[in-house]
Amino acid sequence: MSTDTDDPGDEEPTLPVNISLSVGESGDMWVARDEDTGITSQGKTREAALENLDEAVAGYHGAGESPSDEELRAMGIDPKQNTSGSLDESDVFQ
Repeated sequence: MSTDTDDPGDEEPTLPVNISLSVGESGDMWVARDEDTGITSQGKTREAALENLDEAVAGYHGAGESPSDEELRAMGIDPKQNTSGSLDESDVFQ
């Protein structure tokens, strides 16, 4: 398995290796955390939490697609106002 995201080969995306799995504070959700990247996800079952974590880590490493304008609108986001930028430039992530 390669961690090189520039490699267009047919290898599977990088999946989390060092994982912590615990029950959330409310007791009704499982929390999965990739200890190498710090990415955390959750799910109603252990399996769902781990599947969600796999998807999130793959996205972190460059897998996935940008949402369509329709998907953005469904989430209440104006596509014209949706721009990518550095987290350092964001007011949200301070």
